[in-house]
Amino acid sequence: MDPCPFVRLTVGNLALKFPVAAKPARAAVHPSSSPCFCKIKLKNLPVQTAVVSYIPPENSSFPDASSQAPAATFHLTKPDLDRLTGKSSLFSTSKTPQLKISVYSGRGGATCGLSSGRLLGKISVPLDLVAAESRAAVFHNGWISMGKETKKAAQFHLNVRAEPDPRFVFQFDGSPECSPQVFQIRGNTRQPVFTCKFSLRAADRNQRCRSLPLETSCSGARGWLSSFGSERERPGKERKGWSITIHDLSGSPVAVASMVTPFVASPGSDRVSRSNPGCWLILRPGDGTLKPWARLEAWRERGSADGLGYRFELIPDSASSGIVLAESNLSCSKGGKFVIDLNGNSIGSSASTPRSTATSPGCSPRSSGDFGYGLVYRGFVMSATVEGEGGSGKKAGAPPLVEVGVQQVNCAEDAAAFVALSAALDLSMDACRLFSQKLRKELCPPPPQDILF
Repeated sequence: MDPCPFVRLTVGNLALKFPVAAKPARAAVHPSSSPCFCKIKLKNLPVQTAVVSYIPPENSSFPDASSQAPAATFHLTKPDLDRLTGKSSLFSTSKTPQLKISVYSGRGGATCGLSSGRLLGKISVPLDLVAAESRAAVFHNGWISMGKETKKAAQFHLNVRAEPDPRFVFQFDGSPECSPQVFQIRGNTRQPVFTCKFSLRAADRNQRCRSLPLETSCSGARGWLSSFGSERERPGKERKGWSITIHDLSGSPVAVASMVTPFVASPGSDRVSRSNPGCWLILRPGDGTLKPWARLEAWRERGSADGLGYRFELIPDSASSGIVLAESNLSCSKGGKFVIDLNGNSIGSSASTPRSTATSPGCSPRSSGDFGYGLVYRGFVMSATVEGEGGSGKKAGAPPLVEVGVQQVNCAEDAAAFVALSAALDLSMDACRLFSQKLRKELCPPPPQDILF
C-alpha cells in the first residue's frame, strides 16, 4: 500500500509583548490586563482561533515549541498544496502562500452576531510549502513586530513549522450497512483492498414468546427484532445485534465491529442517553482468533446541539480500564469528521468542519497479533468522515472517508481496525436516531413470523 502525501502545518508558542512605554487609551483596556486571542488564516482554508498569552516586556525568551501543544494545525492534502502554491492551473505561476494572523484583545467568539475583540495588529508569514513536501521546515520561530519596526511596536511571538505527514486513505463504496467494498485512494487511483459484510444477528424474541408455555417458549425460537423498521418504536424496544466484518481480498476476516451493548431509549424518552450508551467492540486478529482492540460508546446529546456523543478507548490486555483517545460529539444533522490527533490541544467540534480531537497519548498495536501495548500512538492517528441524518431517512453526504497515519500501519490488520472503527461510527448515527423516527430499509429486516407449536 502506498500512502498519499500530506503536509502538517502547525502554529504554536503564541505570545504578545508590549514595550514599557506603551500606554493604553483613556477608555481602553490594556492587553496585559485583558485576554487576547488571534485568528489564523491560510487562504481559503477554515479560519482557526487561538488564545494568546501576555509576556512581560522584560522577558526576551520563550519556551521551546516542542514542549507545548500547537495552537492551530492545518492538514494539507496534495490538492491543497497545489492550490496554495499555484500548481493547480496549467497557466498559473508559482507563488509563496502567506499565513495571516490577526491579533485581538478581549475574549474570542461573537456577541449578537458581531465579532468581539479589538484588533491590535496583523502579521504575515511566508510559507515555502513546496520544500515541506519532502522535509521538515521551520518558517518562523521567535518575535515579530506588529506594524512598523519601531521601539513602540508590539511584539508577537510564534513558531510556524511544517513537516511531511503521509497517510493511507480509504473510502467505502457505499454506506457500511450496504456491505460495500473499501478502496484505497491515491490521487486518481482507486484500488480495492477490503470488503465489508454487514449483518443483523438474530435476537431473543422474549416479548413475542412471553405468552407461550415455558416448554415451548423462546429456547427454540429466534428471529429478527420486530422493532426494526417500525414507524414508531414502542418503549422498551432497542436496536441491537448489528455487526460489520472487514475482510481482505482473500476473504479472511481482518477486523470486526460488533454491537455488544444495545442502543436503548431511556425511560420516558425516545433517545439513547449518555447515562446508558450503546457500545461497539472493535476486534482484530491475534493468537489465531479475534481479540478485543477498542471500544466505542455512543449516545444522543440533549439540548439545542442535538449531537452524536461518543467515547473511544483502547482496551489493553492486562488493564482494568481502557485508554480514552477521543470523547466529543458530532452534529446529527450535518455529520462531521472524527479525528484522533495526539498533537491537538482541544476536544470539541467546529461548526464549519465538525470534528473531535484527542489530547492524551494512547498505546497502539504495531502489527497483527501484537497486543502488548508497548508502543505509543504519536502525532496524527486517524480521521473518518461521518454522514449526518439529513432531512429525510437517507443519510446526508458521501460514504465514509478514512485517513490513517503511516506510522500507525505495519500490516493490513492495522488499517482494517481503523476502517471497522469508522464503520461503527457511521452506523452509530443510525443507532442513535430518535426512536420516533423510521430507520432506513437496509437496517430493517422483515418482522419475524409467529411460530406455532
